[in-house]
Amino acid sequence: MLRPRFLAPAVLGCAFLGAGLPAQAETPPREPAVRPAASGAEVARWKKAARQVTILRDKWGIPHVFGKTDADAVFGMIYAQAEDDFNRVELNYINAMGRLAEVEGEKEIWRDLRMKLYIQPEALKAKYAASPAWLKKLMNSFADGLNWYLYTHPEVKPRLITRFEPWMALSFSEGSIGGDIESIDLKQLEAFYGKRPQLAALDAGAKAGFDPEPRGSNGFAIAPALTKGGHALLMINPHTSFYFRPEVHMVSEEGLNAYGAVTWGQFFIYQGFNDKLGWMHTSGGGDVIDEYLETVVERGGSFFTKYGAGERPVRATPITLPYRLPSGAMASRTVTAYFSHHGPVVREQDGKWVAVKMMDEPLKALTQSYTRTKARDYQSFYKAMELRTNSSNNTVYADAQGNIAYFHGNFIPRRDPRFDWSRPVDGSNPATAWKGLHEIKETITLFNPASGYISNTNNWPFSSSGASSPRRADYPDYMWSLPENARGRHAERVLKDARDFTIDSLIAAAYDSHLTAFEPLLPQLLRDYDALPAGDARKAALAEPVAALRAWDLRYAVDSVPTSLAIYWGQEMVAEHGARARAQATSAVDFITEKLNAEERLAAFGRALDKLGRDFGTWRTPWGEINRFQRISGEVDQQYDDAKPSYPVAFASANWGSLASFGMVAKQKTKRIYGDRGNSFVAAVEFGPRVRAKSILAGGQSGDPRSPHFADQAAMYSRGEFKDVLFYKEDIEKQLERRYHPGL
Repeated sequence: MLRPRFLAPAVLGCAFLGAGLPAQAETPPREPAVRPAASGAEVARWKKAARQVTILRDKWGIPHVFGKTDADAVFGMIYAQAEDDFNRVELNYINAMGRLAEVEGEKEIWRDLRMKLYIQPEALKAKYAASPAWLKKLMNSFADGLNWYLYTHPEVKPRLITRFEPWMALSFSEGSIGGDIESIDLKQLEAFYGKRPQLAALDAGAKAGFDPEPRGSNGFAIAPALTKGGHALLMINPHTSFYFRPEVHMVSEEGLNAYGAVTWGQFFIYQGFNDKLGWMHTSGGGDVIDEYLETVVERGGSFFTKYGAGERPVRATPITLPYRLPSGAMASRTVTAYFSHHGPVVREQDGKWVAVKMMDEPLKALTQSYTRTKARDYQSFYKAMELRTNSSNNTVYADAQGNIAYFHGNFIPRRDPRFDWSRPVDGSNPATAWKGLHEIKETITLFNPASGYISNTNNWPFSSSGASSPRRADYPDYMWSLPENARGRHAERVLKDARDFTIDSLIAAAYDSHLTAFEPLLPQLLRDYDALPAGDARKAALAEPVAALRAWDLRYAVDSVPTSLAIYWGQEMVAEHGARARAQATSAVDFITEKLNAEERLAAFGRALDKLGRDFGTWRTPWGEINRFQRISGEVDQQYDDAKPSYPVAFASANWGSLASFGMVAKQKTKRIYGDRGNSFVAAVEFGPRVRAKSILAGGQSGDPRSPHFADQAAMYSRGEFKDVLFYKEDIEKQLERRYHPGL
């Protein structure tokens, strides 16, 4: 079996003897990052730019950035982001450039390697140099705004990046919470390049247990015929980690007027709207990432892959991975990474190397991400979509002309449908090569469907519009990647027969309290209980909690005891049988619904009652006593504390079909459940003669616990209440907290 070659780890400036052996020396601990001195010309340029920008902070602390040019608006909005949470801005770029181990230590070197397989500074600098003048201006303003912030805030101590460069914007150009690159498994990458083959097996066991809170979103669009006001409506409902995106408004005299959520450190509105149209992204479009099984031969010290009747060379590239030692000193490890003509090699399977092919178009991706925010109608939005570089997302659309639309994916490689693209394919067979990209008109789309509504909940597209949904038989399987889910069934139920929608009734639909996943599950438990013989001790022991569930309407509420019983029961089943579900490549919730027997379901229910009794003193604990929102720290890795203040939350994990999602991904160290992923920035928009919107943000705009806007939306968020969006300048002025030029 061929194995990759490695270069030994090294402490910077000296030799390192290898794993488990002591270093002969190490460099002194790294001092805090020292900022390079700004030149007089730079400071003058930054001041001039700052004078051309006015930031209006409304009563919620949301920045409304006004500039003469788009470049001015970018300068101001990135400065405002740094004011609100520079730590998250910097961290996103540290991670995007594969430098996380330089601040977090050796444990992150494989994450850094994964990034560096795609992100090379010299290549990005070349792309920046070749970019069109208008985009280069925006990237320049992006860097200038952050550097001006650091210059005017000497008390802020960056962890690593003391000077931002324009090309860095290309390292983080798309904006999804889970980019394509995260499909590359870190343990498998380490097993291949780190000479630790046992890690892949260890990882399979480590993943056993409850499914992580689903990454994704809900997007709804409602046509004018179904709305009370005769205007199109859009529901923007991302399910992300909390505090992943703030709320921002950016305006220029060059046609920019975009409002919505921006991923920390990016200079475009990722999900949002302007005065003419809006867009909502949901993850889980087409199959856009492929794995190729490479048959590798070694000859003359070089590697080659078989391809057709011949061979293709394998490129070997040394990649240096610096990392911080516990002492504070810096060390590094250099790995020789391998690239077939399909892409980087990331693991080994059955004696073959596995190469990954995915989209790698940062310049086009940044162009598409920005230009869609300035689109004025469906035609101009479609033109931006024709760049076809939104690889990880679907798009739900609505506009002031009354149009609604849906794009299932955007970057869809054209492939031979004879192959199963959900599995690795034979890299030696030329028939498995990509054959360009599908035109948008060839992909799964909707435009003004007769049903009058569109929804996507990270599910398949074949239920997106009731009877007007696309037909599965019309498209190759690789154009969709996820099946139907409980939220999709829930969305269809609340949308299909509704009429006279308003912003408020659309919000109510998006927060409908039904937990659809329990529709098939609960009757099974009731039948299991009813079938117990009279002499079975469980007949009496479970009588009261079963009676509570029998009377339950499957709706969550803060005062609902059955909600607690059902969710704890479901969690127990998934924790016990999640590994079996993964072994069968099915979701854990589907597995427990379809594969468990009566004894397994009853045993899980008994464990759930025991856990509720241990943690809360009784199984009769209302859901709101358990499910809580808490924000007590600005740290990215926030810790939770049962003894500190928190808010009750009714809505639950998306795993159970809750449209409004609230789940905990962090390892639970508390008795209560503290949400950290789900509804984050949420907005409902009406596209009339004047755009009208309501929104809510998890916690608040600022990442600083000292700010009045750190948690000023927390209580409203927990109740599912929204605030009015202040979109027009005259409305902002009426509820103005502060007006200023950045840094002046």
